Amino acid sequence: MAKKGRLVVRQAHHERKRRVVVRQAQHERKPTARPEPVEGRALSHVDARGRVKMVDVGDKPVTSREAIARGSITMSREALRLIRRGAVKKGDPLQTARLAGILAAKQTPALIPLCHTLPLSSVNVELTARARGYDIEARVRTASQTGVEMEALTAVAVAALTVYDMLKAVDKTMVIGDIRVMLKSGGRSGTYRRI
Repeated sequence: MAKKGRLVVRQAHHERKRRVVVRQAQHERKPTARPEPVEGRALSHVDARGRVKMVDVGDKPVTSREAIARGSITMSREALRLIRRGAVKKGDPLQTARLAGILAAKQTPALIPLCHTLPLSSVNVELTARARGYDIEARVRTASQTGVEMEALTAVAVAALTVYDMLKAVDKTMVIGDIRVMLKSGGRSGTYRRI
């Protein structure tokens, strides 16, 4: 009889533990929040159920499009001196950054999941010296059904990362920043220009 009583107590204990685990699991399940429209406009890369999707641009007309993005990298005086003297051991960071930025623009859809593969007609990346580093500008053009802002932003970011990579042995305090779209033109939404 004592064994039977202990068995009943154990079963009741296990049942209580199971109920606690089930309640915790139910409590932890929260409904997925759906993205809210931005200023009355729905996000085109999210479906009615809140799932991410690639936007279908098949019905949009092909138009000339351009985007300009800018960013910067600041660095120590020593790193600047090495660049100006052409004494960076890995090679010319400015030329390498230009090439890396061009390649990055062409590879944007491989890096940013919802970007379309676009026929880029032109990618130009420039690095301009300033007192504490370099300003980086990328200009990207296409004739397509969607814009090239992401390609321009990616070009700037990767160009800056390339400079960092080539100088990190000399200066680990470099700062990459202020990456932004300066111009977007073409397409249904028209022209955007940062003032």
